[in-house]
Amino acid sequence: MPGKKDKKVKSNNVVTREYTIHIHKRIHGVSFKKRAPKAVKEIKKFAQKTMGTSDVRLDVKLNQFVWSKGIRNVPFRVRVRLARKMNEDEEAKEKMYTLVSWVPVADFKGLQTKVVEDI
Repeated sequence: MPGKKDKKVKSNNVVTREYTIHIHKRIHGVSFKKRAPKAVKEIKKFAQKTMGTSDVRLDVKLNQFVWSKGIRNVPFRVRVRLARKMNEDEEAKEKMYTLVSWVPVADFKGLQTKVVEDI
């Protein structure tokens, strides 16, 4: 639309949220030997888009979960906790980064995005 402008709001506050990512629709049509690597890239892309940081770091447990069924048979969905944190490094390009960690759940039915209160 000609009258509509893209507004990018960069938020600088520390926040943690839980999301369910539907990996299956994001890797549909990808060849077998590229499915798990593509899933990892799509999780990073999702975190970058939702949290607004270009520096995204994946937890080891999340990576193990994505690769748990092999390179071909990636799990259909994954529940993740996205935490936007302050960067400790002084000479970093960005002052915020996103840490993506895996949240084990028995069932994905009825789960919605929720804000996690940090302790």
